[in-house]
Amino acid sequence: MYFAAALAYSGPIFYYIDCVQLLLRCRRLRRRKKEGEFFVTDVITNINNAVNGFVWGPPMLILLVGAGLFLTLRTGFVQFRHFGYAMKNTVGKMFQKSQAGAGSVTPFQAMTTALAATVGTGNIAGITWAVTMGGPGALFWMWIAALLGMCTKFSEVVLAIRYRQRNAKGDWVGGPMYYITGGLGKGWRWLSVLFCIFGALAAFGIGNAVQVGTITSTINSAIQTFVPAAAAAQGTISLVIGIVIAFIVALVIIGGITRIGQVTEKMVPFMSLIYIVGCLVVIGANVQNLGGVFASIFKGAFNPSAVVGGAGGIAIVQCMTWGVKRGVFSNEAGLGSAPIAHAAADTRHPVQQGLYGIFEVFADTIVICSLTGLTLLCSGIDLNYGTKGTTALNMNAFATVFGSKAAALIIAVGIMLFALSTVLSWALYGARCAEYLLGAGAGRVYHIIYVGVVLVGATMNLGLAWEISDTLNGLMAIPNLVALFGLSGVVVAATRDYFSKKSGRVRG
Repeated sequence: MYFAAALAYSGPIFYYIDCVQLLLRCRRLRRRKKEGEFFVTDVITNINNAVNGFVWGPPMLILLVGAGLFLTLRTGFVQFRHFGYAMKNTVGKMFQKSQAGAGSVTPFQAMTTALAATVGTGNIAGITWAVTMGGPGALFWMWIAALLGMCTKFSEVVLAIRYRQRNAKGDWVGGPMYYITGGLGKGWRWLSVLFCIFGALAAFGIGNAVQVGTITSTINSAIQTFVPAAAAAQGTISLVIGIVIAFIVALVIIGGITRIGQVTEKMVPFMSLIYIVGCLVVIGANVQNLGGVFASIFKGAFNPSAVVGGAGGIAIVQCMTWGVKRGVFSNEAGLGSAPIAHAAADTRHPVQQGLYGIFEVFADTIVICSLTGLTLLCSGIDLNYGTKGTTALNMNAFATVFGSKAAALIIAVGIMLFALSTVLSWALYGARCAEYLLGAGAGRVYHIIYVGVVLVGATMNLGLAWEISDTLNGLMAIPNLVALFGLSGVVVAATRDYFSKKSGRVRG
């Protein structure tokens, strides 16, 4: 508890230097104002960059990984000791028919709703960025973060079930805002409020507009691969795509958590299978390169320049940072978003649903993100290390086997499904945050605005909005980490209870 308090109140110290640098930049910007430059936008950009440098920089990444290590030690390495049991009781029951009680979804639907949010554009574009900026070794550090993140996500889900409540409509609701006040006490409600403000706003950007913008740009690129003249009608095509997506989103979210769960339990396995098969085909066609790729990953993790060459100029800190950052960004372990979906599960014990948290991180990062990286590295294409790679590289990698047109189509379909599923899940996250802040009726109003933001994301250049929402997404982690450290004892007690002989369960 004392550690949680220290984390809550001393966090700003980590980015004190950034704020000093920010003030110096603002003074320079005031001088530039006389030259006609847009002062307000520049100031907002620099403020956001300073805060973002903390929430997605080394200090916060150390806290996120440190939380995973701390929880792993406290729970007795639960994600490793009971990994087989977790897989048997999650993915092993994927095709079993089950019914959920009123106001809830099945455990698998809760997991696919959370997985729909994590399996997004970050699994493709984000990992490509990590590999080009951090070198092949970034995948190694991504794996380390994921292995520890499996326990972080497990703990989040356990707490979400332990402290969930019924709302006015009779639905199960939960997440960091509920286990902060329920576990740490009402005196910590200010942290719950902060989490919900960050979450509700981040959902509009990172969970909606950015995803929709990625869909429209990718589809436009794919169309232009087949019909180059379509570039002239790009704006119209984007608007049409936006209208279609808005209609789909409205149709799904109007049915609440039940309908979202029903859609994601079919959508997530389908879209994941398409992408996984495509990656495996490319890797299989270049299987002779696989040994060298793994060698470059392990060697590059500790000496990246020896792998990418002097031109890349990649330091080991850069390699570690990009690997951990994109891994955490993709699986969201520690950010506090996924527990909101898991809280709706019809389950008998918190740990029973926590097992799905272990599988969720494994499927998202160890499987899908790894396949993205291995596909790029095995294909033999020029990755131009030291630059921010785009999905054009993914298309080039797939084109080595499928051809340029088929590759464009596969990546477009993959990103479209990944991003759409993310939009649906974040609609739930944002609405739950709004309901906590303003009451039950706020969720419906939030959904109406959310659908409108879909059209904005489809037709506008988001630029700064993307960067701000990225920062807000990272800020969600601070209140959540305080709760995870402070309530780690609750997680330990629940874990021991579930796996004890007294409960009549088999040790796995």
